Amino acid sequence: MAINALQSAASGLTALNTALDVTANNLANVNTQGFKASRVNFQDLFYQEKAQPGAVNSNDDQRPTGLYVGLGVKVSGTQIDFTQGAAQSTGRPLDAMIEGAGFFQVTVEDSKASEGRGYTRAGNFALNADGEMVLANDQGRRLEPVITIPPNAIQGSISISSDGRVTYMTPGATEPSEAGQLQVATFVNPAGLRQIGENLYGATVASGPANVGVPAEEDRGTIVQGSLESSNVDPTRELIELIRVQRAFEMNSQSIKAADDTLRTVSQLRR
Repeated sequence: MAINALQSAASGLTALNTALDVTANNLANVNTQGFKASRVNFQDLFYQEKAQPGAVNSNDDQRPTGLYVGLGVKVSGTQIDFTQGAAQSTGRPLDAMIEGAGFFQVTVEDSKASEGRGYTRAGNFALNADGEMVLANDQGRRLEPVITIPPNAIQGSISISSDGRVTYMTPGATEPSEAGQLQVATFVNPAGLRQIGENLYGATVASGPANVGVPAEEDRGTIVQGSLESSNVDPTRELIELIRVQRAFEMNSQSIKAADDTLRTVSQLRR
């Protein structure tokens, strides 16, 4: 009956609405530093088996095909694309970009992420009132391990090496002083990270534990000072996806209309 068509088309509208939400979020974050685009994965639902392939009739002939009617579609999950974003040169000494694999670590509430650790690709850092390096966002998340720049450091003398060593100069000094060591975390399955907002991710069982260490070691990326990683959202591709979703939504709407017309015709039959 057309009831199945209504249900299948309705499930398509629901799934496509989720795809539209994800695409809109990608486009909204086209200028967000370190943002990684997501894509929606779909899967079909159960099937009504009305005839089984290989069934044998009275003449021992086998049915070559089955008869299955699908019951629609659902969103199976969203998948994060961790391809490298383009480098955006800023010239600011506290801006840092990871070229390659890895995430910066910041301190968050235990309720937000396990072990109070958040992970981000955004490297737009600033100093708080205590001279600690923090994310330059509305929460000022503290970099982990903590790196502190003393108040007597010469402005503009902060240097971040490719392996993450943070140094600065003080008045009268002939050699730079070391403030700390940036560390980078990698994951066996970064696509399994939990998106917790603020450009942050949280570790999960699916992602595996964080493998934390010095940049440029064990396949970790290197640090590029004075640059930020741009969002890896491709506006052209997202706009094409937006059009595809819109057209698919319209087609599923037509399926609902056709099923409704069929049911109306059936209800008006006279003996």
